[in-house]
Amino acid sequence: MAKRAQLEGGRPERAGNGEARMELVREALRRARLDALVCAFPSNVLMLTGYWPVVGTSVAVISQEGRAIAIVPEDEAELAAECWAEVRTFSPSSLKRLATASERVVEPLGQALRELGVDAKHIGYGDGPASQPASYSAMHIYGGGMGPALRKAAGAAARLSDAEQVIHQLRSVKTEYEIAGVRRACEAAGQAFAEGRRRLGAALASPPLLKSGLQEVEVAAIFRAPLSTTAPQQEERGDGFVFCMSGPNASQASGAYARSRRRQVRRGDLALVHCNSYVNGYWTDITRTYCIGVPDERKRELYGAVFAAREAALKAIRPGARARDVDAAARSVLEERGHGKEFKHSTGHGVGFGAIDANAIPRLHPKSPDVLEPGMVFNVEPAIYMEGYGGIRHCDVVAVSEAGAEVLTPFQANLTKLTLG
Repeated sequence: MAKRAQLEGGRPERAGNGEARMELVREALRRARLDALVCAFPSNVLMLTGYWPVVGTSVAVISQEGRAIAIVPEDEAELAAECWAEVRTFSPSSLKRLATASERVVEPLGQALRELGVDAKHIGYGDGPASQPASYSAMHIYGGGMGPALRKAAGAAARLSDAEQVIHQLRSVKTEYEIAGVRRACEAAGQAFAEGRRRLGAALASPPLLKSGLQEVEVAAIFRAPLSTTAPQQEERGDGFVFCMSGPNASQASGAYARSRRRQVRRGDLALVHCNSYVNGYWTDITRTYCIGVPDERKRELYGAVFAAREAALKAIRPGARARDVDAAARSVLEERGHGKEFKHSTGHGVGFGAIDANAIPRLHPKSPDVLEPGMVFNVEPAIYMEGYGGIRHCDVVAVSEAGAEVLTPFQANLTKLTLG
């Protein structure tokens, strides 16, 4: 039996965000002719209720009228207490019988649908392919189990529809509160990068390490350590992932994932440090590439090309701009400087509810149909990857405002700041 959580009300700014987010949802459901939306992916539950699930068994239900219910495990009720949605709790497991979360959620989900008066109406839901950031060491994903569970909960009279496109569009535009959440995660990363740079510089100046070098895994650990302690407020959940790829390994950073190895970072190397930080479920995608030692002419030229491409992309960002034109602005600079073939991925993708998802709108891709709107948040990551030599990527998180691009990661944005030793 689902239980109503005893709430004393969330923070005013969160309540304000609930109103802003619900307005976006109401309009999206009206256009799609849906009476309600049900989501179970953790980042979608965050978007629709303001609560970021820990183990992934929570479900969000929101009606076209803008009333939202978060169905959360009993042991997550305290964490969910300040979200703007109404909270109902359930037990995903029991000693009385062996059952899956998909089976256990049917009853509380049915109660929520009836409470909202949409159990026999047109309900949209999404369970398609998605990139989900991890909030814990293991996360439950309903996936294909949500459709059958929703059918049992809603009953035969309900009409169920795939709402993947509605969800993707809703995720693409953030409210002011959600952008502030991404900004806090960027600030936490900024502090970590500052501390990491200081500690790496000090380590490289040490005579023993000057000769032997730090390993990539050690450099990554230096930059990651501050992430778990720099969340702006004590009760916030903050941490992240950091990877270092140096020398020839940095040329492989164009792949789908980063990998820190046992290679020693030494003078003359390019050391690419990639970070995905989070605070309360809002994520970043940030990269800085350090030059270990005084840069020679070749490295200066490469950095100059990447920063010129970055500047061109930022100038192209404004409401109404085509995402592919932003990609073209960065790509044309690198092509003009002879590095077009060495820029091996798109210029960026949506960031905020997730960290690494090339399909998150807006996609700054040569073939993208997306158009930029105020409230969109994404990364801008021009890069050069030279096999056998190294790679340079400078990845910022950017929000679209009426005035253009707001860079949420303005730190360490020139060669002087990126030179160590």
